Amino acid sequence: MTDLTMMTRADSPRPLHAVKALAMALVLALSVGQPAMAQGLFSPAVRVNDRVVTNYEIQQRVQFLELLNAPGDLEQQARESLINERLQQDVGRRTGLLATPEAVDQGMEEFAGRTNMSTEAFLGAIQNEGIAPQTFRDFVSAGITWRNIVRTRFGPRAQVTEDEIDRALTMSTTEEGAQISVAELVVPLDAQNQDSLRTDLAQLAEQVDGSIGAFSEAARNYSASPTAARGGDLGWRPLSSIPPQLRAILLPMNVGDVTDPVPLGPAIAIFQLRGLQETGFVTPDVTALEYAQVLIPDGQSPEAQATAQDLRDSLDTCDDLYGVRPGGFERVSLPVGDVPGDVSLELAKLDANEVSTALTRNNGQDMLFLMLCGRSTELPEGGREEVRQALFQQRLQSYAEGYLAELRADAIIVETP
Repeated sequence: MTDLTMMTRADSPRPLHAVKALAMALVLALSVGQPAMAQGLFSPAVRVNDRVVTNYEIQQRVQFLELLNAPGDLEQQARESLINERLQQDVGRRTGLLATPEAVDQGMEEFAGRTNMSTEAFLGAIQNEGIAPQTFRDFVSAGITWRNIVRTRFGPRAQVTEDEIDRALTMSTTEEGAQISVAELVVPLDAQNQDSLRTDLAQLAEQVDGSIGAFSEAARNYSASPTAARGGDLGWRPLSSIPPQLRAILLPMNVGDVTDPVPLGPAIAIFQLRGLQETGFVTPDVTALEYAQVLIPDGQSPEAQATAQDLRDSLDTCDDLYGVRPGGFERVSLPVGDVPGDVSLELAKLDANEVSTALTRNNGQDMLFLMLCGRSTELPEGGREEVRQALFQQRLQSYAEGYLAELRADAIIVETP
């Protein structure tokens, strides 16, 4: 899904000369009129129903994402985003919700403004790197169209009641505070299940909804989390330690209810609410997380587990990593909403200076060794409208992800050899 709010990861955009070699190669190839290369660039890479995504569009989107310092496999991201946008645009045409030219112009101006540029200056800068203005316009237009669709289709269903706001505020701001008991069932995404996993988990969620025993059995059979052995049970945790996106989903639920599938980066999960209770202490909101991460080769192999155990045994605090593994780790401090979903959930299970080795990266080739350094917290000061908007946006996001999964499941998507 195109995210119109994408911004650069660094304090300033990636230097525009970073993709100059690739851009120059494209310009030269087109200027000297090489028909074979041009045909390859503009030939279909993917067919989406009766529409196509060309190799040229994918290449252009990759260059644009590089310019924004986007992380991850940019070619795969570009391909998937363009497929999604074809489906979203079809819905926009059918419903009359396509972005208007005026809205696109305004969106381009707002986006360029995040880099302290006017639209004209931003277009000139990206053109210097071989990125066509239409690539930027299409990117912005797709985001506005999808926002129009989601708000029109799901806005009424995502409205937040006063009781739900009261409950959210009560659970996070009273002097008694609150704890929550949740169970998880986590399944990693891979090449074999990426097209069907969300649908399969949605069906499973319906089957086990309302039954703690059935959910526990399913977690033992299917979950890849270390909690599988205890039926997915995470135990009692402070409510504020639960990632805010998941907290917004769980709070309106009743005990025994099971969530719709929740994306967690390289995995998808379903959760069951097991209990909510007030406690005898103040539970402030967690505003930021600080943690250390180390990539250990060989995934979850015995050798990797042994290496992780040796490292764990040599550490009392995150600061010890500077002496034990200088230069061989990354220390991260992020607002809680910016922490990757699977990492945020894993950190929610830890106290300060505790370690998790449950996650992997690079398609399971590397173990992700996580150590929680600390949480930054503050007591909220009310703000009912902020709570309302946060719950509303999180519900819209959940509805949008489910609707897009339906669109993809119903579509004919064919990769062109």
